[in-house]
Parts: sequence; structure tokens; C-alpha cells
Amino acid sequence: MTAEKPEDIITESQPEPKEEKKKVSTGALLRDIMSGSTVTEKIILKNLGYIIMLTILGALYIANRFHAEKVTRETSKMQKEVKDLRSESLSTSADLMYASKQSEVFRLVRERDLNLEELREPPFELIVSKK
Repeated sequence: MTAEKPEDIITESQPEPKEEKKKVSTGALLRDIMSGSTVTEKIILKNLGYIIMLTILGALYIANRFHAEKVTRETSKMQKEVKDLRSESLSTSADLMYASKQSEVFRLVRERDLNLEELREPPFELIVSKK
């Protein structure tokens, strides 16, 4: 029988050593980011196109939101202006209807002494014959 070395004997109670995961502390992560080593890693470089696309989409989303808010403000302003103009139009129309009434015209002529008289007879047509 040969003498076995204790290193050669594998017992079931001792599991094989597993690779331990590296625990990255916040300070080490920050140091890696600041030094630029994180950017040069394959993972970052492999997904660089995706990161750029997400950045562009984010910028477009922000620009679209600002544009939508601007359009909403302009629409609100225009609606208020239309409402004001509509009320002014109704007011002017009512004033014109009042001023063009026959009794109001007669009163204004009398106040301004224009020496005009109201017709008591209906108007008639003058017919002139050509020779």
C-alpha cells in the first residue's frame, strides 16, 4: 500500500473552492470611473451605440416636451384672444344695430341741426323721356 498524501485525499465534506465574486466598494467604483478604466472596459465599449441612442432619445424627449408646453401656452393665449375679440365683435355689432335704428338716426339728425326732414310720403320715381 502506498502512502497517500493528505492533499490527494478528497473528502466529501470539503466542497471545491468557488471563485469569490469581487465586491466593488463605492469608492473603488468612483475611482475607476474617474480614472477612465470603466470606459475602456469591453462591456461599456460594446454597448456604446446603445448608450448614445438612449442619450439622443432622452434629448429628443425633453425637446418634445418643451415644444408641447410652448404650443399649449400659445393655444391658451390664442383662445383667450379669440374670446376677447368675439365679445368685442358682439359689442360693436350691438352698438351699430342701436345706432342704425330709425328713431336713433332721427334723434342724431335733430341734435346736430343738419336741417334734414323725415319723409312723410313714400318715395316716387321720376321718369324722364329721351328725345
